[in-house]
Amino acid sequence: MPWNNTAVEYHGKNNNSLRFSPRGWGGVRLHNLKFRSLGTWTILLGLSLPVWAAEQPGAISGYVRSNSGTPQMGAVVQILGAANRTLTVFTDGAGFYTATGLLPGFYSLKVTAPSFLPAWRERVGLRPGASLNVNVTLSTLLGVMQLGPIRPVQDDDDWKWTLRSVANRPILRVLDDPISNGIADPAEKQSHSLSGTLSFLAGSAVGGYGTGSDMNTGFTLERSIYSEGQLAFSGEVGYSGNTVPAGVLRTTFSNRLDDGSAPTLGVTVRRFSPTDPSLHNAALQGLSLSAGDDFTVADVLELKFGSELQTVQFLGHASAFRPYGSAHLQVTPNTVLEYDYATSRPDPRAEKGFDSSPADLSESNPRISLLNFTPRIESAHHNEVSLSRRVGKNKIQVAAYSDRVDDPALLGTGLPATAGGFLLPDVSSGTFTYGGNTLDTSGLRFVLQRKFSNDLTGTIDCAYGGVLNLSQPDVSLQQVQQYLTTQRRHTVAAKLSGTTAHTHTRWIASYRWVNGPALTPVDMYNASIGQSDPFLNIFIRQPIPNLGGHVEAIIDVRNLLAQGYVPVLAQDGQTVYLVQTARSVRGGVSFTF
Repeated sequence: MPWNNTAVEYHGKNNNSLRFSPRGWGGVRLHNLKFRSLGTWTILLGLSLPVWAAEQPGAISGYVRSNSGTPQMGAVVQILGAANRTLTVFTDGAGFYTATGLLPGFYSLKVTAPSFLPAWRERVGLRPGASLNVNVTLSTLLGVMQLGPIRPVQDDDDWKWTLRSVANRPILRVLDDPISNGIADPAEKQSHSLSGTLSFLAGSAVGGYGTGSDMNTGFTLERSIYSEGQLAFSGEVGYSGNTVPAGVLRTTFSNRLDDGSAPTLGVTVRRFSPTDPSLHNAALQGLSLSAGDDFTVADVLELKFGSELQTVQFLGHASAFRPYGSAHLQVTPNTVLEYDYATSRPDPRAEKGFDSSPADLSESNPRISLLNFTPRIESAHHNEVSLSRRVGKNKIQVAAYSDRVDDPALLGTGLPATAGGFLLPDVSSGTFTYGGNTLDTSGLRFVLQRKFSNDLTGTIDCAYGGVLNLSQPDVSLQQVQQYLTTQRRHTVAAKLSGTTAHTHTRWIASYRWVNGPALTPVDMYNASIGQSDPFLNIFIRQPIPNLGGHVEAIIDVRNLLAQGYVPVLAQDGQTVYLVQTARSVRGGVSFTF
């Protein structure tokens, strides 16, 4: 019998059998060879993938802010890795830093800035090819003296993109519970801390009624409550020869909950100086209640919303309700899609990005004007959609907006002899406020920011939109309102900001050009990185040597060249001027405790 037809069978227990046919030997060998070849490639691929992945560099970036949420420009971020290698980067005008080309592993971050104590983040894990966001909050000396038991760290957010600020570690501790030897996390402790600032400022902001006096004293006190709560008391008092000073006092409470939300409650009391005798020496008194919240969804969507109820007693009674809201969607690690709704003008101090930038009473709202001796509160509705993207050292934003402003409070300089029931003079600053017609407009904005170096950042802001302006020249002050119309204007702003290397002087210089006369700014609700006041402005913040950076001199100059003044003739024959912003020079000192 031929061998190829031979078969061998074996029958074992439990009917188990083995059948072997010599006829299939060739097929078995071929099959085994293919299987061994496939297994070899699988093993080689499995061994090479970890090696290839481990070589992929990653990046660490984030924002550096103060306890109050103000971005800190020029903060030094040191990233310490293995073998004592240190990479140093600096934050830009928005408080953002980034370090690229980092190998996978664990890093420690040290963040320092003038007037603040160093902040640490330890054992920050970076995966191959990952882009990790680490936000840091800086505190003053008293702001980091926290008491409470130390508990083990459970940092689950190191691998998540987060829009929330991360509290820095305290440097002073009292241990009530010595059972743990882990690293203390202030978010896990009960804390009681106190920090504050005090500023003295000379020179009025010349922004119309309620903008402040020639001499102002501002203060802020903040106290931590437990781990994530904060109680703040702040205000400003102005003196200009009045028996009763003008002032604003605010009390706010904020708390960050375990689900990531951060509800805030606030109460504000205002009293502005009396006006001239023709208005019966009336003084504005106001009270406002505010509430807000913000939280993130899936670490890619940040929602902010809230409202403020304002009530004013001034030659009568007036009230206003001001809601606001925003939604920021992180489309990619470098791209953000935003929608913003606002009913109040943005805080001009945010453009400077400094805690010790002096506060103006006008920034606290409400903006008041008169019509037939009746107070009118400016009411606005601002809607904006923007797309922002970071490309290397560049930031780009494209935005479309629509504004409707009812009873706008406009600005003039000079003091007419009679108010006539439609002017609201501010005796201390030599300016006045008058009511304008409704501004209903839409427009576009393009912003480009370039970080030339760690100490120099440039920004270009281009916008197109409507402004209020006189439809014909040479009108009298009494005729201004009937000749106010909405006109389209182009505006271009250039802004440079930086820090000098040796003196640590932080400065901002900006110039905004408009292609024609205008009594209101183009895109007046611009809160982007391109925000700047009209015309030429200079802001300087200089730490005083040998005082540890806790005392700083401040100079704030607005509209230095006195541009944009539109002359009109008052009823008494005096020439006064209508302006977007008046020229002002202010200076003073600020103390941080």
